[in-house]
Amino acid sequence: MRSHLLNDTTAEQYRHTATAAVERVADRLASTRNPFTGITPEALSPAVDAIDLDTPLGDAGAALDELETVYLRDAVYFHHPRYLAHLNCPVVIPAVAAEAVLSAVNSSLDTWDQSAGGTLIERRLVDWTAGRIGFGPAADGVFTSGGSQSNLQALLLAREEAKAADPALLRVFTSECSHFSVQKSAKLLGLRPEAVVSVPCDQDKRLQTVALARELERCRAEGGVPMAVVATAGTTDFGSIDPLPEIAALCAQYGTWLHVDAAYGCGLLVSHRRHRLDGIEQADSVTVDYHKSFFQPVSSSALVVRDGATLRHATYHADYLNPRSAAVARIPNQVDKSLQTTRRFDALKLWMTLRVMGADGVGRLFDEVVDLAEQGWQLLATDPRFDVAVRPQLSTLVFRFVPAHVTAPALIDRANQYARKALFASGEAVVAGTTVNGRAYLKFTLLNPQTTVADIAAVLELIAEHAGQYLGETLAHAS
Repeated sequence: MRSHLLNDTTAEQYRHTATAAVERVADRLASTRNPFTGITPEALSPAVDAIDLDTPLGDAGAALDELETVYLRDAVYFHHPRYLAHLNCPVVIPAVAAEAVLSAVNSSLDTWDQSAGGTLIERRLVDWTAGRIGFGPAADGVFTSGGSQSNLQALLLAREEAKAADPALLRVFTSECSHFSVQKSAKLLGLRPEAVVSVPCDQDKRLQTVALARELERCRAEGGVPMAVVATAGTTDFGSIDPLPEIAALCAQYGTWLHVDAAYGCGLLVSHRRHRLDGIEQADSVTVDYHKSFFQPVSSSALVVRDGATLRHATYHADYLNPRSAAVARIPNQVDKSLQTTRRFDALKLWMTLRVMGADGVGRLFDEVVDLAEQGWQLLATDPRFDVAVRPQLSTLVFRFVPAHVTAPALIDRANQYARKALFASGEAVVAGTTVNGRAYLKFTLLNPQTTVADIAAVLELIAEHAGQYLGETLAHAS
């Protein structure tokens, strides 16, 4: 079995096996005609369940053949221009090349004696991101597994900075359209259910600052401690960006930690639309997800803070890993800043991307999908068959099929839900769903520069066709 370990004697075997895997995936990417095959869990599960994991195949080629039937053939492919569902992006080739490097070398980014240059590369990228945000030289941060972890750590720092004598008095304010990880993080931090205060949004799905000011004042009047405000720069459902300068002014007035969840909107940092993030430089912490709008493979995220000293709240010393003597000797250990211990060298993907494409190259890709969303909105806004919820600020379109001859909202809900399921089952396109004011809506999340207005128009026709078929059969049956 030692023959399967990657080392100096198996380097050629590694080259052969990795090449075979790359060729298999490349062939699949080149031949994929739809984003999905439409296979159901009931159809695919027997093939997976029938595999005896205690009886190895003994050959990588045979394992790849088997993988073709249980994964590659029926995977959901985000690179396809009609994958329009969630915040999943096609990935850039330099980052995929970096994946091959980091997986093989297998550095762990917790301590210097496990990563060396990897530590310095991650730190340089954190500094670069902080500069793009507009933070000063005191800024710092760390790469994370994703936006949820970044938000959790940000709220941990905010809780510790609040220095509340009674944790039951702590309150977190965030918009009704913010990510669910805010509530989850509060629970993980031991805060009470009522600790997270949901602030209403305006018609553009942006946090209402008047309502936030009212809630902050009420908190103080009731003896509470306004621990943090979480503003969103790119909500998951609508791509909306909260009014950051006004929120920052309120946080300064009440002495409240400002965290900006820019997991989605961080692509604006390298875009010619950077002004849409004005005010983010006043935040205490920022979440960025490179694996959304920087076109990086999962996972690639970071938490960046304006004052690096606040990261001490995540620091613990262990004699076997990062003793205090290492800190005294100024040895750069990233575990001192992280909630994780063992951690992949995910920063290498962004490093390779910037060194090959440059920040402007990434920004142009993001600008393309933002432009596409605007064109899609114009298409929807002029089509009487659809109701579009809000004009996009980023690359998300939320809409609903509303035929003129049907007025029952619940029936229209079911027709839209049916259309989404039918489209998924056909494999021709993948779209997402959500609710707006209690009603069922559909959602295009546009993160593929290969997607065209023609693709959007074609998928809208498929939605109308499926929804119309459902309504026709339902109404005929009812009569």
